[in-house]
Amino acid sequence: MELDGKTLSAVYSEDESLAGDAGSKGARRARVSGIDRALQVIDHLYETGSPAGVYAIAKAVKAPLSTVYVIVDDLVEKNLLTRQADGSIWLGARLYHYGLAYARSLDFMSIATHEMHDLCRQAGETVQVCGRDGDYMLVLAMADGPSHFQVASRVGTRVPLNWTASGRLLVGHLPEEERIELFRRCARSSPTGRAEIDPRTLSEAAGKAFESRLSIQAGESDYAVACIASPICDRDGQCVATISIVLPEQKAFSDENHYTAHVRSSAERIEKLMGWRNR
Repeated sequence: MELDGKTLSAVYSEDESLAGDAGSKGARRARVSGIDRALQVIDHLYETGSPAGVYAIAKAVKAPLSTVYVIVDDLVEKNLLTRQADGSIWLGARLYHYGLAYARSLDFMSIATHEMHDLCRQAGETVQVCGRDGDYMLVLAMADGPSHFQVASRVGTRVPLNWTASGRLLVGHLPEEERIELFRRCARSSPTGRAEIDPRTLSEAAGKAFESRLSIQAGESDYAVACIASPICDRDGQCVATISIVLPEQKAFSDENHYTAHVRSSAERIEKLMGWRNR
């Protein structure tokens, strides 16, 4: 990403003015590069997960409004951001293309995606590969099942860790006190009101799920939706991702062993293909 001279000049002059009368040394410390400002804008949109107006973005990233206007205009012109009909700003198609190219370069995603589609055919249900993004679970890849059952969480969806079976597995390898502190910070009520929010209860559940290589949740994040997940662990034993079956709640418990056996086997195959099972 390369911002033009006008953008960089505007960013420098606006940010330096924040230093006031602190002198040249203070001004240098206050200087924020055009690239940094552009990343702040993009990161804010990514983290909030929804379009925003330029004023709201500037306020959130604590940058001069005129600076953010210049950067946003430049990024929209380069298709890194897009301006919607109501004037709000959202991520642009060029970022999606970058993401696809990056995903193709990862052996893990290639292997996990292949296994995801195999599991989808075997189970006859929607299958997802999920990872952790800070305090959230992130859907990395998804294969839709053959039924008409609709899953609300699509690729790119981020939900709090305590809402999902995968979210608990993703932190299950952490020390107990670290898990408790994490859930104390990020646990929040779900739309259904059924998600657990007590940090110690969540920590205990995460540890047990990780040890058994299986986590099941039903109706916690979405009504009548269940998820059966298994961890994918690297050579150090840390859960780097999960593979899960997402299905109607009533089906999850009608033939639970059938689904749990399939999802565990899929996670193990991914680990073997990555050379992680001999840890």
